[in-house]
Amino acid sequence: MAKEILKYLLLFVVLVVAQVVVFNHLCLFNVAVPLVFIYFIIKLPVNLPVNWAMTVSFLLGLMVDIFSNTQGMNALGCTVLAALRLPLLRLYFPREDDMSNPEPSLRTLGPAVYMKYLLTAVALYCAMFFLIEAFTFYNWGLMLLRIAASTLLTFIILLAFGSLTARTR
Repeated sequence: MAKEILKYLLLFVVLVVAQVVVFNHLCLFNVAVPLVFIYFIIKLPVNLPVNWAMTVSFLLGLMVDIFSNTQGMNALGCTVLAALRLPLLRLYFPREDDMSNPEPSLRTLGPAVYMKYLLTAVALYCAMFFLIEAFTFYNWGLMLLRIAASTLLTFIILLAFGSLTARTR
C-alpha cells in the first residue's frame, strides 16, 4: 500500500515538474500545446473512490495553475476529468471486474480499448481547457484547431509514455 502511494506521489511530482519546466514552453505552430500532466489522472486506479480522485486531481491542476499562472483553468479541467474518468472507462470497458490490475494501462485494457479511453479523455480535457481559456466563440476556427492539435500531440506523447511504462508478461 505504501509502495503504491509512493509511486503515485512520485508520478505526481514528476509530471508537474515536467509540465511546468518543459512542456509549458513547447508550442508547435502556435496552436499545439502538450498537456501531459493529465497522465496522472488517466493512470489512477479504478478502485479509487471518486471523491479522492477528484481531490487529488484538483490538487494536480492547482499545482500546474500556480506554476503556470493560468488562474484555475487546469484545476477545473482536472476535477471534471476525474469525475468523468470512470464513466469514460465503462464506456469502452463495461465490466471492471474483468481487469486483473485496477490501473488502466495498455496491458490491462488492451491496446484498442486503452487508446480509445486515452483519446477520449485527452480530447475532453483539451476541449475544456481551451474553451475555458478562450471563454468566447469569437474565433472558433482557431479554437477548434488548437483543441484538435493539442489533443493529437498530447495523445501521441501519452501513448508513448504508456508504451514505455507497460510491463511485458
